[in-house]
Amino acid sequence: MHPANRQPVRWAIPVPIPSIPLLALQLFLVTFAVNLQAPLVPDYAAASGYGAGAQALAFACYVGALVPALSCLAGLSDRVGRRLPLAVALLLGFAGTWLTLRWPTLVALGGARACYGLATGLVAGSGTAYMTELYGERADAATRGAALVAAATSLGFGTGALVTGVCLIVAPSMRPPLSLWVYLPFAFVAAVAVAALPVPARRPDVPWLRWPVLAPGTAPLGVAILLAWAAVGVVIGVVPSALAAHGHAAWAGFATFFVVSTGLLFQPAARRMTPVRAVRVGLVLVPLGFVVLALGVVCVNLPALLAGAAIASSACYGFTYLGGLAAVNAAVAPALRARAAAGYFLFAYFGFSVPVVTSGWLADRFGMPVALALSTAALIAGSAALAVRLRRESATLTRPA
Repeated sequence: MHPANRQPVRWAIPVPIPSIPLLALQLFLVTFAVNLQAPLVPDYAAASGYGAGAQALAFACYVGALVPALSCLAGLSDRVGRRLPLAVALLLGFAGTWLTLRWPTLVALGGARACYGLATGLVAGSGTAYMTELYGERADAATRGAALVAAATSLGFGTGALVTGVCLIVAPSMRPPLSLWVYLPFAFVAAVAVAALPVPARRPDVPWLRWPVLAPGTAPLGVAILLAWAAVGVVIGVVPSALAAHGHAAWAGFATFFVVSTGLLFQPAARRMTPVRAVRVGLVLVPLGFVVLALGVVCVNLPALLAGAAIASSACYGFTYLGGLAAVNAAVAPALRARAAAGYFLFAYFGFSVPVVTSGWLADRFGMPVALALSTAALIAGSAALAVRLRRESATLTRPA
């Protein structure tokens, strides 16, 4: 058939209402697994004889698998449909968790983190596109879809660590904790339940491998999420060893939850702002929260640590995350949403990996206070420079988040 005679692809999906919360639950479970073992990292490190640098490197295996998935498979769901990548992602979560149950070592954690990274890479772009399609022809489908995906994933990233932390406090002698065992049947059932979701339109004419795209005018928002998630990565990958050194290993789960999921409370406020304004608020809150958090770690003050994590999270998974994701989702045509979201998350996960490994190396070589001080200085300098850049480009993104 001549290209001019092809019928346009319809992306809106007639869908029963339960499909939207079902997809949100499945995305929650994919991200729930990602930090499920965060409070156990000191145990794995002790069993393997490694320091903070190796722990950070094991966590970075997540990004090592995620970035290639985002880079090469950004448009995969356009060709094979949205459901298959989602089912595979849930099964990868199952496999990664089973791996650390079978071999509770830092090497196995690296393998599990690679499974989680590949899983997140498969749904990072397609999940946002699928959710938007489920909302149909609504004028606000792009913003509603991005908001629900941001809420489900930010809650998932933090809740896994929180549940494991609670298990360690309630039953400190139980190794591995119950949270890992309970996740397995939930992930398997959720993978099977993917069959209940509606089948979206496919595009068999598109290539198997497609690069992410950068939505016009959104590069500064990508840099903003890079800075924000750098703060998150340091908390998840480096802080647990500092807490364990003072006998507070179980609190690593609470620190992870506070730096990730409390940002959900600020997403309604972010939705009422334009993307640029939401990101500007985040550029103030990320370094401020990290300063308070770093003081809490160095001074072994748990309330300060959790308060700083919550302040940073208000931007990391609130203002910055939702504002940027909504802007990217609305800035491109429906056929490009999965690839554009993948491009946005490439910025995010670069920030989630390189600063974490660097901070872990600095902590091993110069001590945790020096590593946290340098991370704080980098966040302050980066946020200030980006704020100046956004002031110059504030007119390019004015749609509400």
